[in-house]
Amino acid sequence: MRKKSMLLAAVLASLALVLVAAPKLDFSWKNPNYTGGTFRNILVLALNGKAVNRAEFEDELVAAISRPGIKASPSYEFMPRPDLTPIDMKDLRELVKEQNFDAIVVARLTKKDTKTTYVPGQAYTPFPYYETFYGYYGAISPVIYTPGYMQTEKQAQVEVNSYSTAKPDGELVWTGTTNTFEANSVKKVIKDLVRVVTKELEKQNIIDRESSR
Repeated sequence: MRKKSMLLAAVLASLALVLVAAPKLDFSWKNPNYTGGTFRNILVLALNGKAVNRAEFEDELVAAISRPGIKASPSYEFMPRPDLTPIDMKDLRELVKEQNFDAIVVARLTKKDTKTTYVPGQAYTPFPYYETFYGYYGAISPVIYTPGYMQTEKQAQVEVNSYSTAKPDGELVWTGTTNTFEANSVKKVIKDLVRVVTKELEKQNIIDRESSR
């Protein structure tokens, strides 16, 4: 029983090293002066980051917020942009008018860092009550021979804003900022981020909850 307890403790200690922070909203604010209702034709726009990641985010959010009565479209369908390519403001205005978008949900990376840390191998203090050498060795060898390694972690923070297009220059309806989260797996992070944003858009009555996915 003691052997099992020690092994369980060692496994849990190892798992703790690989746990990472997932995206969540640290800040959320809705404009108290906004008097309009929910939106029906939404442009989803990722402002910065790699083109492939922007497209992935836009596709995921479009799929998440589209439902009966609500149409959402990714910006890259109308304005394909290679990496580091800005949007022409005049073109954007014309697009919104031509497509009759009543809202724009725009996201941008506000922080993007890479840090490299040394993760040491797991230390383990042997206990004398293991009865045999082979039993003792079999129990602790997976732990004491875990090598140290260099681990590169990508960290990011994202801001998401929702604008009504009813006014000529647009009106901020809602804004939210995430925590600083680990972004080593871009696809997983995008899915987690979209889930968080969609839930908040529903909560703030920016999109209808009915028939939500």
